[in-house]
Amino acid sequence: MAATKFLNESTKRSLDRDADCLKQLDAFIGNMDISKVHMGTLQPYIETRKTQGIKSGTVARDLAVVRRILTLSARVWRDENNLPWIDTPPLIQLPDWEDAAEPYPLTWEEQMRFFKLLPGYLNRMALFKVNTGLREQGVCWLRWDWEVKVPALKTSIFITPGKPVAYDDGVWPGEKNKEDQIVVLNRIAQSVVEGQRGLNPKYVFPYKEKRLERMHTTAWKNAWKNANLPCSGSYTKGPHNLKHTFGRRLRAAGVSFETRKVLLHHTTGDITTHYSSAELKELIDAVNSICDMESGVSLTVLKRTKAG
Repeated sequence: MAATKFLNESTKRSLDRDADCLKQLDAFIGNMDISKVHMGTLQPYIETRKTQGIKSGTVARDLAVVRRILTLSARVWRDENNLPWIDTPPLIQLPDWEDAAEPYPLTWEEQMRFFKLLPGYLNRMALFKVNTGLREQGVCWLRWDWEVKVPALKTSIFITPGKPVAYDDGVWPGEKNKEDQIVVLNRIAQSVVEGQRGLNPKYVFPYKEKRLERMHTTAWKNAWKNANLPCSGSYTKGPHNLKHTFGRRLRAAGVSFETRKVLLHHTTGDITTHYSSAELKELIDAVNSICDMESGVSLTVLKRTKAG
């Protein structure tokens, strides 16, 4: 009952994922009175998921949903007598088995080896992503009506909406931090964009006339494996590595911490899309600083060898 009420009333963008996690929990606490749900009764679920090899971060997200429902039951929801469903929400401790996957920033040689094995459409998306730091979702959704021309600098930028926007073929869920994000293009990213013009009226990176749902496809995974990049252990293997690669290269090029925060779309508390031409030029110069690094500044990424 509590889970159903939560799903019916929630406006979260991750509601589908919450529904999946509650489905997983159903076998353990689905028929349990909500007043009986606490760390002790949740422990069998935690242990089962750990035995199944599920990451602690995934289990923690599941428990965070339970914690939210318990909080609502104590502080918001009322029964027919106007009493809270439970008196006090129990303390729910989120597990951390120190098993989170670490990012794997690519060297220039690894990037060249990997990108060569990607099919053309993914190659172009990856090249754009590693030169902008845009999240996978943003690259897949990137729309032409998000492009903003900057005539004074003879270039353009993209602004991805912070809040959800409904389009005729789906709902853009918005940025993670709910702020509009500016996507600054260096020479390489700009050339990728110019090569995509005219392919589709809506999306910059169409796939078979439609929007690609994700970059982390079978083709991506096969290319990663065949490029002899880490396929086991605690390193992550997905497209998010390209964002870390972008960030490491900015740092190696001497780009300041504050500028890197803007370019990596970290929350700054500022109005992130209001920039003068001079400020935009500074950002563009910063992202252009990594274009010549392959033949100039050497980027050495130290990757810690895992024990065992």
